[in-house]
Amino acid sequence: MKLRFTKMHGTGNDYVYVNLFQETVENPGELAVKISDRHFGIGSDGLILIAPSEIADCRMIMYNVDGSEGAMCGNGIRCVAKYAYEHGIVRNTHITVETKSGVKSLELTVEDGCVTYIQVNMGQAVLKPEDIPVKAEGETFISQTINVDGRDYEVTCVSMGNPHCVIFTEGIDKMDLEKLGPKFENHELFPNRINTEFVEVIDEHTLKMRVWERGSGETISCGTGTCAVTVAAVLNGYCKQGEEVEVQIRGGRLYDTYQKNGEVLMKGPAAVVFDGEITV
Repeated sequence: MKLRFTKMHGTGNDYVYVNLFQETVENPGELAVKISDRHFGIGSDGLILIAPSEIADCRMIMYNVDGSEGAMCGNGIRCVAKYAYEHGIVRNTHITVETKSGVKSLELTVEDGCVTYIQVNMGQAVLKPEDIPVKAEGETFISQTINVDGRDYEVTCVSMGNPHCVIFTEGIDKMDLEKLGPKFENHELFPNRINTEFVEVIDEHTLKMRVWERGSGETISCGTGTCAVTVAAVLNGYCKQGEEVEVQIRGGRLYDTYQKNGEVLMKGPAAVVFDGEITV
């Protein structure tokens, strides 16, 4: 069976996109593992399916490189919006996309028929431990000390559709995430595993981060991660609520605002790498 696809990326966070308005995919988790391999497959951080929706313009279904289904992807949803507009699924510059974490609204910047920039309303930042989830009591989990691999870390946990654990530290470029990342991901405090961000504060409007994503390992960009980092920076007094923050990641830059109503706006680009066809 031949399957048509488009490879796209948002600040280097690359996925293989399949249009379920035209294609049929069986065993998407298994397909995600196959196509994500960078030596024997197409090469990507996972698989995203663009499907019809009864409650939004389209639906995003995402799978990680290990075949597990993800709840949300900030970089991925921008690419979904670009694809939907440029392929005529929707012709409005305001698009709604259904995800496993609810319906998200996006505003598109279009030049000569091409989508160049997208702002996503990522919804409310979730801070209550049981809703993230974190095995802890209380209303928040902000600047709490946990022990990971014999060392104490101060962490702040936030969910932006996906659970995130944020650590503010120095020297992130020298950190061994291949060793440390899985220790956080599979820590006993996090029943559904967790994404972990290691963050340096440059100033009150600029942050720099590396991310270890559950099910994918270290990636060069993570949209929900930059949003969680911005929220955590506000909660820890590094940045101001209601003001835009530039988050520097290895794949580029995203611009996030933790609004006073508790919602997070994320702005960033989306790009097509190539279209293709694969035998599955």
